[in-house]
Amino acid sequence: MKKPVYLDYAATTPVDNAVAEEMMKYLTFDGVFGNPASRSHGYGWQAEAAVEGARRQVADLIHADPREIVWTSGATESNNLAIKGVLEGRTAPHIVTSVIEHKAVLDPIRHLEARGCEVTWLTPDSTGRISADQVAEAIRDTTALVSLMLVNNELGTISDTAEIGNMLRSRKILFHVDAAQAAGKIPVDVTALSVDLLSLSGHKVYGPKGVGALYVRRSPDVHVGAQIHGGGHEREMRSGTLPTHQIVGMGKAFALANDVLDDEHERLEGLRTRFLTALDGLEGVRFNGSETHRVPGIVNLSFAGVDAESLMLGLRELALSSGSACASATLEPSYVLRGIGLDDKQAHQALRFSMGRFTTAEEIDFASSQVRDVVTRLRSVR
Repeated sequence: MKKPVYLDYAATTPVDNAVAEEMMKYLTFDGVFGNPASRSHGYGWQAEAAVEGARRQVADLIHADPREIVWTSGATESNNLAIKGVLEGRTAPHIVTSVIEHKAVLDPIRHLEARGCEVTWLTPDSTGRISADQVAEAIRDTTALVSLMLVNNELGTISDTAEIGNMLRSRKILFHVDAAQAAGKIPVDVTALSVDLLSLSGHKVYGPKGVGALYVRRSPDVHVGAQIHGGGHEREMRSGTLPTHQIVGMGKAFALANDVLDDEHERLEGLRTRFLTALDGLEGVRFNGSETHRVPGIVNLSFAGVDAESLMLGLRELALSSGSACASATLEPSYVLRGIGLDDKQAHQALRFSMGRFTTAEEIDFASSQVRDVVTRLRSVR
């Protein structure tokens, strides 16, 4: 059976073959299978060395010190650890975030809001960007944390994180950034961005699912309280036996991303241009997001007169989504699209096309042809 053309890289990426091959060396008795915390014999020493090597590979991609990398089970846990860990023990702290953050940020903040934290929910502009002025106006004397994503997962819009970070650093307010959709797509430098905490995911960068990391800036001002207890691993910030094979996979994936960052960006720009050019002349197509401040691999389009669910049913030979994977089971219109000003009807007409490392020009040509044909057919039978 022929597989559909995969255009949902923003939901997850396939594991790169080189990553899978590397991971296999850390599973069986013939490989490095020991517990990295077992420091009384060679099996544990080898596993620990592999974990620390991967820690450096992840740190290198974001220009951090390896000692600032804390292993987690993914960006969702990293976000929870950063947000809850920083605010633990504080009395009614104030948080600033935006209404279009990933659910892995929104839900922990709502959890804290229900328990007495005060929250300012910022609304982005029509392209999905939050300005430094907006953040500055929202700050109070009790503001303990600002949490904003670097790249939006539905729009591909890049925020002006550096300007916001520099402003917050001057005011000594902690800044958390969800960079799950940014790592491996654009250059990420934690020093240039002036961030204190930054969440990363393995499976968004051609690594395995179930592993991620949290960058925690080494400073007395940045204290993160553990949310998982039971052994004091990861400098007492995150307990649990480390999954060596997954960590090695994430490290290898981040090292590969570092090597091909510029070339991959250029190639995806070409594919994006090819896709949008092929849709020229198709009336009633609205681009959602920023034309300039964006990653090349995510394209969000609304098609007037066509419901996205019907369109996806017609596009059976394409694998794509109408929004974030975590919300794909709901019939509610995307809260991200509503957050940038689209009404429910426009939001219900939107699809996200996300390309990646293994997307070919032939697949883009096929996808654009399918979109034109199905949109035209659905409009004709209204």
